[in-house]
Amino acid sequence: MFINKLLQSFGHAANGISYTWKNELNFRIEVGLGFVAILVSLIFAVDLVPIVLASAVVLALEIVNTSIESLVDLVSPKQAVAAKIAKDCAAGAVMLAAIMAIIIALLTILPAILLKFKLI
Repeated sequence: MFINKLLQSFGHAANGISYTWKNELNFRIEVGLGFVAILVSLIFAVDLVPIVLASAVVLALEIVNTSIESLVDLVSPKQAVAAKIAKDCAAGAVMLAAIMAIIIALLTILPAILLKFKLI
């Protein structure tokens, strides 16, 4: 019984990730940039933890943003100020996380790149 519920929960989660992948260009871009950051981190032998965590936060927030947008469209099919605020705030959360992920990547990877090419 517990295993069936657990597997069902994983299935729902996989459906959400799959839906976001298929329908949200930004999610696919963020996945690609995350892989690039991880690859560069591996090449320059820097700590992967901050890169992976920052990427995961951005991707998770993008999925939350997609769910909020879908829910708002369901309950408020006409344009409403409150609906716009909800969507804009969710998108803003993703943008802040993405900016922070870029900063984390730069702070983590850039020193290794500069050292490698003897620029510092």
